[in-house]
Amino acid sequence: MGNRPIKIAIDGPAASGKSTTARELARRLGYLYIDSGAMYRAVTLKALKQGIPTTDAAEMARLAQTCRIEFRPDSRKTVVLLDGEDVSEAIRSPEVNGHINPVAANPRVREILVKKQQELGRQGGVVMDGRDIGTVVFPDAELKIYMEASAEERARRRWRELRSKGVEIDFQQVYREILTRDKSDCTRDHGPLRKAPDAIMLDTTHLTIPEQVEKIYRLAIRKIREQDP
Repeated sequence: MGNRPIKIAIDGPAASGKSTTARELARRLGYLYIDSGAMYRAVTLKALKQGIPTTDAAEMARLAQTCRIEFRPDSRKTVVLLDGEDVSEAIRSPEVNGHINPVAANPRVREILVKKQQELGRQGGVVMDGRDIGTVVFPDAELKIYMEASAEERARRRWRELRSKGVEIDFQQVYREILTRDKSDCTRDHGPLRKAPDAIMLDTTHLTIPEQVEKIYRLAIRKIREQDP
């Protein structure tokens, strides 16, 4: 478009639609999509595979420092590679969901992964979603979005997603996990979930993914056109 590429930060609670929307937005803009949550999930998965308790702060920091996490887009989704292995589906498992909280709350892990995220987005032209992107990772992002939806709707989305993948799980269990994750995300000491003062609020409870993408795409185009050529 002839303008300087920008950084777009999308924050919000679990299952608010961030990742799917951010991925499609990046595709439309020709930007790099970075799923910050996938990085924490990948570290969690590696710990589970190695039998390391995710509550072991020092070991989790070591894993975060030494593991290699890459993102590769294809026609349908963003492939997440952990040390060269495709873990795109494995990191979304209920087991990872049940063990990720101590990893996401680990200050040293966050410090390590934030540095990796900042390096990926240093030149702009990126869309990144997570819980502290607009407040910690890219406080200088030209466009910040805070997506939210009711806890019940977010649980329903996660439950449907798991069911579509053949995971049989009770809705109430998913709902409880969503509430637990919300509390953990909002109360942790490092990188808590909160809306940046200059972020634009977007309630997705009654929005489809295409509607979410279109709304943010229009905001992005406006911001891009405001930049110096």
